[in-house]
Amino acid sequence: MSVALFQDQIREAAAQGRSLQIRGQGSKDFFGERPRGDAPLDVSGFAGISSYEPSELVITAKAGTPITELEAALTCQGQHLAFEPPRFQGRGTVGGMVAAGLSGPSRASQGALREHVLGLSLLNGRAELLNFGGTVMKNVAGYDVSRLIAGSLGVLGLILEVSLKVMPQPMARATLRFELGQAQALNQLNRWGGKPLPIQASAWWDGALLLRLAGAEAAVRAAQQSLGGDEIPEHLAQPFWDGLRDHSDEFFTGAARAVAGGAALWRLSLPQTAPALELPGEQLIEWGGGQRWVTTPLPAAQMREAAASLGGHASLFLCRDAQRQQVFAPAAPALMRIHRELKKSFDPAGVFNPGRLYPEL
Repeated sequence: MSVALFQDQIREAAAQGRSLQIRGQGSKDFFGERPRGDAPLDVSGFAGISSYEPSELVITAKAGTPITELEAALTCQGQHLAFEPPRFQGRGTVGGMVAAGLSGPSRASQGALREHVLGLSLLNGRAELLNFGGTVMKNVAGYDVSRLIAGSLGVLGLILEVSLKVMPQPMARATLRFELGQAQALNQLNRWGGKPLPIQASAWWDGALLLRLAGAEAAVRAAQQSLGGDEIPEHLAQPFWDGLRDHSDEFFTGAARAVAGGAALWRLSLPQTAPALELPGEQLIEWGGGQRWVTTPLPAAQMREAAASLGGHASLFLCRDAQRQQVFAPAAPALMRIHRELKKSFDPAGVFNPGRLYPEL
């Protein structure tokens, strides 16, 4: 698999008025609007770690590289991807990770994926090779374009290679459990959020709030004494956080069963201070209250209205394929104009992933 081969495929598709569906291992085929390209553009074979400088905290990898391969290399050096991207049963790839823009449990404390992208290269709809950003943290040239590509679901171009900021593994971790209702948990999270505590991740579900502390050993131990709660042994806590990260824990497996029965899994992005949501169905709360997962049979209009009333927005994350429409909250007219102009600039012939982000793109 070579860049020249990709360029030939893109030029041919543009000349024939055809579109291409970018695909790695297919781990996120469910995410976003329904794929509808005329032909696949397979990047799974374009894989491998191009460079890794542990002392510089930067790793560069090709788009088809499995996330698990990337993390195995980082683990050997005591480092990790601090934003914890979901790995989806080991099938997630670097290109799909950036295109989807999904971050894991530690996002509220460590930053989103887009904040860890230092640079990338891609092919646009004219088959031109473009490079943005760099491979050192102090280089901010092209930073904004690199972040623009994160979460764009491949509608702007074919990601070839990505440079990511990596971080050392924390020296100590501890997971605490508290028996709290949803409103109580949110109030506690807001109070703790104003204190200098090493809270790396949080999750509330079914009457229990879990906190993951991480950092220097002295800071973690001091926080444990201050917060109280029941400590969960690491050999039990780590599988929980991994399951939450990879969407394979009990909440998400239950959500998949509910979706098979006609419900939908919604992802709500809200202010952390937003109150508890009184909605039918199961809820899981992450990011200190900023991300709410809701499995419910409620119609889309009602879910979007509930999120908007609290200053946020709702995305349809998982549903039956027949329900898969208007996945993301409708963009305001001014924002949609920007999306259209970006699409026209990067991909004037509409070669890449038509309609995957918004039906009209």
